[in-house]
Amino acid sequence: MKLKAQRKLQAGQPYPLGVRWDGEGANVAVFSENAAKIELCLFSEDGKRETERLALPERSGPVWHGYLPGLAPGALYGLRAHGPYAPDRGHRFNPNKLLLDPYARALQGRFATGDACLGYDPAAPEGDLSFSSLDSAPEMPKCVVTAPAPPVPADERPNTPWADTVIYEAHPKGLTKLWPGLPEDLRGSYEALATEPVLEHLTSLGITAVELLPVHAFLDDRFLRDKDLVNYWGYNSIAFFAPEPRYFGPAGLGGFRETVRRLHGAGLEVILDVVYNHTAEGDQNGPTLSFRGLDNAAYYRLRHGQKRYYGNETGCGNALNVAHPYVLRLVLDSLRWWVEAMGIDGFRFDLATTLGREAQGFDPWGGFFDALRQDPGLAQVKLIAEPWDLGPGGYRLGEFPPGFAEWNDGYRDGVRRFWRGDAHSAQEMAARLLGSAGTFDRDGRRSWSSVNFVACHDGFTLADVTAYSEKHNEANGEDNRDGHQENYSDNGGAEGETDDPEIRLRRAQRRRNLLASVFFSQGTPMLRAGDEIAQSQGGNNNAYCQDNAISWIDWASADTALLGFTRRLIAFRRAHPCLRQSWFLHGHERAEDGAPDVEWLGLQGGPVNWRDPGLEGFCLLLRESAEAPSYATDGDQVALVFNGSPKAVAMRLPALPDGRVWLRALDTAQPEAPRAVCSSPQQDIPAQAIVAFEVGAML
Repeated sequence: MKLKAQRKLQAGQPYPLGVRWDGEGANVAVFSENAAKIELCLFSEDGKRETERLALPERSGPVWHGYLPGLAPGALYGLRAHGPYAPDRGHRFNPNKLLLDPYARALQGRFATGDACLGYDPAAPEGDLSFSSLDSAPEMPKCVVTAPAPPVPADERPNTPWADTVIYEAHPKGLTKLWPGLPEDLRGSYEALATEPVLEHLTSLGITAVELLPVHAFLDDRFLRDKDLVNYWGYNSIAFFAPEPRYFGPAGLGGFRETVRRLHGAGLEVILDVVYNHTAEGDQNGPTLSFRGLDNAAYYRLRHGQKRYYGNETGCGNALNVAHPYVLRLVLDSLRWWVEAMGIDGFRFDLATTLGREAQGFDPWGGFFDALRQDPGLAQVKLIAEPWDLGPGGYRLGEFPPGFAEWNDGYRDGVRRFWRGDAHSAQEMAARLLGSAGTFDRDGRRSWSSVNFVACHDGFTLADVTAYSEKHNEANGEDNRDGHQENYSDNGGAEGETDDPEIRLRRAQRRRNLLASVFFSQGTPMLRAGDEIAQSQGGNNNAYCQDNAISWIDWASADTALLGFTRRLIAFRRAHPCLRQSWFLHGHERAEDGAPDVEWLGLQGGPVNWRDPGLEGFCLLLRESAEAPSYATDGDQVALVFNGSPKAVAMRLPALPDGRVWLRALDTAQPEAPRAVCSSPQQDIPAQAIVAFEVGAML
C-alpha cells in the first residue's frame, strides 16, 4: 500500500512497555523476542485509513523501541510484526495483520473478525499452515494514545477488612440496563453503576464490595456472531489495560474512573473479575489480533513437541504462558495499572489454577503467586482465586497461598444439597457453616478465605435453583448440551413458572433458607446481583451469550419481600462479630470463660448424631473463637437452628447467665416477624426453616 513520506523515529527507551506520551511525543516499546521487525502503524481520525508505517529503530534484548515526536493523545495506532511464519515451530508472524498493542489503554472501533483477521487462508487445504495476504486493518479496532492517568489517592479507598466484606457480583451492563427511571444513554453503562438510585440500592442492601464481571476489552466469538449471539459475560479478553468500550456512557473512557470514585465515596470497594489465563485468539484456527502475531511462541504455552498446537487447560483454545518473564510482567503491569490509575480494590482471577502452572504442574509457590504477593501495591488489595481449570489436576480448592480468598463451589453444592434434602448432606452443611475449615485452615490462612455463595453468574440464579430441576439452555443454540449437568436444584413440584400457591410458598422459603445459610456462615459471603429480588433466567444455567432480557435484571418485577429479608440478613451479620470472624472455630475452650467457641446440639436435645445418614438438622451455638486475642472479642453469641426436615420441632435453647435472655431475631418461615423476647427456652422451629437467636438483656 502507498503511504505518505514517513517521519523519522528517534531511539527511544525500552521501558515502559507500550506507547507512553510525555507531553512532546510518545515512546513506543514492544516486547517480541522472536520478531525480525516491529512497525508502528498510524491511522486517520476515523481509523479507516493507515497514514504511516514506521519501523521501530532500536532493540534492547527482546524489546523493540523508538520515540516519535508529536505523537499525542487521541492518535490511533496499531502494530505489525515481521518474522517467520512457521506454525510447526510455534511462530505465526504475519505483517499483513494489524495487531493490538498489549499495553494499549483504550480502543476505538469494534472487531469484525472476518477471514482477514486470520493469519492463514481458511480455504487452503493446508489450513492454518497456509499464509494469508489479506490486510486485517479494516476489521480491527485501533489503539488510542492516552495521557498518563494520575494515581488514585489512597484516602479515597474504603479499605474494608476482609472479615467485614460482603461481595455483590454484578454484570456491568445487566445490573442497570432495565433500571427504572435512568436516562436511556446511561442504562447499561459504567456510569449507571454510580447513579444515585443504584448507589442507594447497594448501600441500603448492606454490601461492601461490587465485583464486576470482566471489563477488559474482549471479543465476541465468531461462532456466536454466526448465531446472532454475543459473548455477554466477557470471558474472552484481548486487551488487559483497556476498558471494554461497549459499556461506555456519555463520559466515555473517563466514566469508568469516575464511577469507581463515586462507588468509593459511598463506601463500596470495586473488585474486577480478570481473565489472564487465556485470550480471545483461541486455538490454531483462531484470529491473529495481538499476542499471536507479536510472538506466539513466547505469549502462549505450546504443546511439547507439537508447537503448532496450544496448551488448553482453560478449555478456551489456548493458555497464556505466565511463566515467561515478559508475560508475567504484562499481567503484573496490568493489575498495577488498574489499581493505581483506576482505583480498583481487588481482583477475582478466572481459572486461577492456570496462572499457577509451572513446568511440573500447578505450584502455589510458583512465579506468578510469588511476584504478585511481593509487589508492594498489589499485595494490599483483595485477591480471589477461582481455584480450578480444565487441565490435569486442575481442581485446587484450598491450595492457594495465604492472602488469597477462593471461590468455594463445594459450599454452593453442599448448601443446595442440604436444603434439597439429600442424604448425608447435614454433615457437609455443618462443615460449610464453619468456613470449610478442613479445606482452608492451614498455613495461617483465615476463615474469610472461603468465598461462600449459592449462586453466581455461572449456573442457575437463586430463583431458578428453586424453580427448575433441569437446565433450559435452548436459546444458546447448542441443543441444551451446554452448561452444568448437576445443579442440585429442585423445582418444588412444577418445572418453571407456576401459579400454584403452595409451590410458590415453598420456593420462597427455600430461597430465604439458601440466602440465610450464606450470611450465617463463617467466610466471605457473595451475593449474585438480582438474587436479592428473585431474578430468573428461565432455567438457563449458562447465559454467557444472552445479552438480552434473559440476563438483564428486571427491576420492575422485583420480589420486594425477598429484598427486605436480604437486607435484614446482611444487617444481622453486620451486628454480630461471631458470624464474621477471622479465626476458625474448632470447639476449643475460650480462656475468658472456659466455654467452647462452637457447640452443636441436636434438634431433639442432646448431642448431634453425626453418623446418622438421615440427619436433618441441628442447632449451632456460636461464640467468638478461642484463638481470637482479647482485644478482638466483645462477648457476642448467637444460636442458629437449621431444620431441614419436613416437620416442625420443639427445640430447647441452652441456658444463659442471669440477666440475659434469648431473642428470636430472624425466622425464614416468618420473614416479616419482628425481633421478640423468648418467653421460654422451649422454641418451636418450623419445618424447612432457619431460626436465628441472639442474646439480649432481661428487662
